[in-house]
This record gives sequence, C-alpha cells and structure tokens, in this order.
Amino acid sequence: MFLAISALVAVLIDPGEIHYSLWASGLFAFYIAQGVVIILLLRRRRESTASFRGLVHGGDVVWPALISVFATSQSNPFFLFLVFVLAAAAYRWGLWETVGTAAASVVLLWIESLAFHLGFFTWAGRLLLQHHLPMLRVAPADFEPQRLFMRSMYLLVMGLLLGYLAEQQKQLRAEKAVVARVLGKARVEAGLSGTLQEIVGELISMYGARAALIASREANSHRVFVGEMRLGSRTAFQWLDPLPSDRETYLYSFPAETYYASASNRQGAFSLVGLDQTGAKVLNLPPAALERLAKQHEFQNLMVVSFSFGHEWWGRIFLLDLSLTGDVEEELRFLQELVQQVGPAVYNVYLLRRLRLRAGALERARFARELHDGAVQSLIAMEMQVDVLRRTSDKSVSITDELGRIQGLLREEVLKLRELMQQMKSLDVDSRRLLGFLADTVERFQRETGISARFHSDLDEIDMPRQVCRELARIVQEGLVNVRKHSRARQVLVRLGSKNQHWTLVMEDDGCGFPFAGRLSHLEEDTLGRGPLVIKERVRLIDGELAIESVPGQGSRLEINVPQKREAAYG
Repeated sequence: MFLAISALVAVLIDPGEIHYSLWASGLFAFYIAQGVVIILLLRRRRESTASFRGLVHGGDVVWPALISVFATSQSNPFFLFLVFVLAAAAYRWGLWETVGTAAASVVLLWIESLAFHLGFFTWAGRLLLQHHLPMLRVAPADFEPQRLFMRSMYLLVMGLLLGYLAEQQKQLRAEKAVVARVLGKARVEAGLSGTLQEIVGELISMYGARAALIASREANSHRVFVGEMRLGSRTAFQWLDPLPSDRETYLYSFPAETYYASASNRQGAFSLVGLDQTGAKVLNLPPAALERLAKQHEFQNLMVVSFSFGHEWWGRIFLLDLSLTGDVEEELRFLQELVQQVGPAVYNVYLLRRLRLRAGALERARFARELHDGAVQSLIAMEMQVDVLRRTSDKSVSITDELGRIQGLLREEVLKLRELMQQMKSLDVDSRRLLGFLADTVERFQRETGISARFHSDLDEIDMPRQVCRELARIVQEGLVNVRKHSRARQVLVRLGSKNQHWTLVMEDDGCGFPFAGRLSHLEEDTLGRGPLVIKERVRLIDGELAIESVPGQGSRLEINVPQKREAAYG
C-alpha cells in the first residue's frame, strides 16, 4: 500500500515519461482499496489460511503486470512492484515458490506483449472511443521483444536470489528453534539422567532413529558408562550393565569428531563421511573401528557425535538407523553445532546437581556432628547424673542441687535442639513478612532465654528481594544463637533501617564482646580470620558488607549494609 500510494503521488505530481492514464489511476485506487480491506481482515483474524494467502499473492502478481502496460521508457518505475511481489513470496514461502512467482510474472508480461502485437489494445482503444471513454494510453515501447527479454531475465535472476536468501533464512530459523527446544530440556529438577533422557528423546524424534546410545567416561577414571534409549519405548533412558570391552566398543580412537556411517553391500564394510572439530571434512576414515560396535548393535546406518563436559566428562552419542532428509555433511555440521551449544547446559545441570548433593551431605554431617557433640553427649551426662542420684538416694543425701543442675542441662539442650531445628527448616520470607518474622524471632528468643531483647524497625514498609529477606532472617537467627552461647549478655537490640541507598541491619549486645577492641571491616575480618563465619558467608551471598565493633567486657555491635539496587554480574 505504501509503495502504491507513493507511486500514485509521484505520477500525479510529475508524470515525466510515464503516460498519464485515467485507467492507470483507477488501477492504483483499486489496489489501495484492496490493501485496506486485507489489512482490516488480518486485524480481525489472528491467522490467515493458505487459500487466502494464495488469493492475495495472485492479485499481487497480476496487478503490477497490468499497471506496467501504461508505463514506458527503460527506467519503468512500476518494475519495482514486481520485485516487491518476489520479496513477498520469499517472505511467505521459500525458493521454489519465489522462482514460480517470477516465472508467472514473466508469462503475464509475454501474454501482454502477444496481445499488443495481435492488436488487442488497438481494438480496445477503438471500443472505448466509440463509447466516449478515456483512452488506455498504452506504452508500446515496453512490448519490444528485446527489452521484454531483458526484463524477464532480471525477474528470474531476482526471484532466484531472493528465494535462495529466504530458504537460507528459513533454515536458520528452523535450526534456531530446534536448538532452543533442545536447550529447554536441560532442567536441574530433572537431574542428569532425566535431562539426558529428554535430549536424547528429542534427537531420536528429530532424526527418526530406531535407538540412541550414550557412552561417556570420567576424565580421572577408566570406567565407561553406557546408556540406551529406543524409539517409541515406554521405558525411560536406562544405563546398561558395564562390560570390560565398553571402552573399545564405544570410545575407540577415531580421527573424526562427528561422522555418518552406512553399511555397504560387502559384509562388514561401511562407507563413512566425517568432520573434524572445526567442521572440516576428514578423508580416509578407517571403517574397521566400527566392527566391534556393529557386532554388539546391528544397524544399517548411524550418526555419531562427540561431546565433552568441561575437563571431567567426554563421550559420544550414537543414533542408530536414522533417516536423513538433507545433505549428509550439512546434517553432520548441524548436529555438531547443536551438541556444542547444548553441552554447556547439560554440564551446568551436572555441576548444580553435584553441588546440591555435596551441600546436602555437608549439612547432614553438620547436623549429625551437632547432635553427637551437643545433645547426645549432654543426655549421656544427664543419664550418668541420674544414676549417681539413684545410687546415693538411699543414704539420705540431699539431691536438690543435683536436680537443679540437671534441670539446667535439660533447658540448655532443649534450646540447642530448637535452634538446630530452626536452622534446618526452610524459610519462606518476603518483604511483607520480614518485619513480623524478625519481631517474632526476637520475642521468642527473650521468652526462651530470659535475656532482654528488643526489635526496632525504622521502616514501616520495605520492598526487598526475597533472597535478601531470607538471608537477613537467617543472620538474625544466627546472631541471637551466638549471643546466647558466647556473649553472656543481659540485653540485645536488633534494628532494621535504611540509609544511603542501603538496607542496614544492626545487632548490639552488652556482653563480653569479641577478643579484640575497635572496629573491623569485612575485608579486615577476612584478612585476620576473625568474625562469625556463618554470618560473613550469608552477608557475602547478598553482596553486603559486615562491620564489627567490639569493646571487650562491655559488648559488641554487628552492622550489615546491603545495597538496595544490586548490579547484575555475568561470569
């Protein structure tokens, strides 16, 4: 529409070598009206049908051929409309549709030339003159065979070029969609085996393979792990029992990183096409390397791609009895690029799962150590004290002091177990619940320990990320535990505020203080190896700064400053 309106305005302002014709203006007006109708229809419907697109495209092909009848000169501006139609065909479809559109336009132009030489336009002009209608004003120069032949060649070459570019763009979009779909299968929640099952299942479906194998080996171990998954099988991806020959069968030395093998007519012979790590073709590949694999897994063809997870894992993926629709080398390059892009995502899943398992093991070890060194030992001591009281009770020995000591031990262990349970429970604290949670925590601390504790907030409402809320709540819990265990304080104050674009959390007590006098920054604490380790780690997780002031014998003060706008870090 924009092109048609611009051309109409240009013709009306300065026709130049373009013969002005009322019929040409009518065609412009009709095309613009048609464009308005099409735009309104497309705004009312989210998707168009194939027949609707074909009808619109047919009108776009016929219209520039008709409008070119009324133009003359070598620099016919209406030739641009035909290029516009070719671009539309390339955008809608691909190579052959664009070439077909160019051929249809050429046919229409030659039909018009034939009609001109047969006298059709002369006859139409006489008919219009008899009825006192405006003349067609046809430009005869554009119907000369030599000029029309050159114009036809321009259209065919342009159609071929635009169609080729469109086909390449379609292929890139399709490959990008495949990579994005496969990357979406890499999920930490599914674990490594679940992620491999999803990705291998996607490869099987994509290539129509009968089965897929994954063979991998850890860098610091000689064990080989082999997994298998079959097309249409209801069973999940499963790891096979290890065999002594797995390394020679699957992880044999081979010059190509990615390759395709198909069985030839001779028994046990294969024709091979392979690419190295850079995607260049590798010649003279040894087919004998596949003999052991062919004996264990019968196949007519297979495609193999190598992968590596950092410096820890490497292996190969085997797709058996697959169907390739394109050029073998192009398919190999795409599979190689796909694995190279998906590999880091799978490796991240592996690392995150391993970190989670290690963190869980450390937490369980700490939990067991705390129970063994704290509650269990104290309960054993109390059991021994009770036994002593039982043995001496017949001798009329006063047991009031002993019972009081046992009561104190029991009270202490109850507090320890409660604190341990609070640390083990997951926190679901956001900005709406943080103030109430901190107030309840401080109040419960005062009720259970007898230490005077107060919580004060300078803020009525806060807008704080959930992670910061969770870590600040844990810091307050850990700080109160340290006060009860080590400070011998009688009063504690917890205060939350804001200053200089930072959230500020302060914890003060009047206990014995730290074994140093003065103020230490976060950097100085790390350098000297001082300060509470757990609190320092939690402060570091939220990009905060911890400062400690201590006066031995008079108390201590912890100040945590957290930036309200955290900068994104990429690494």
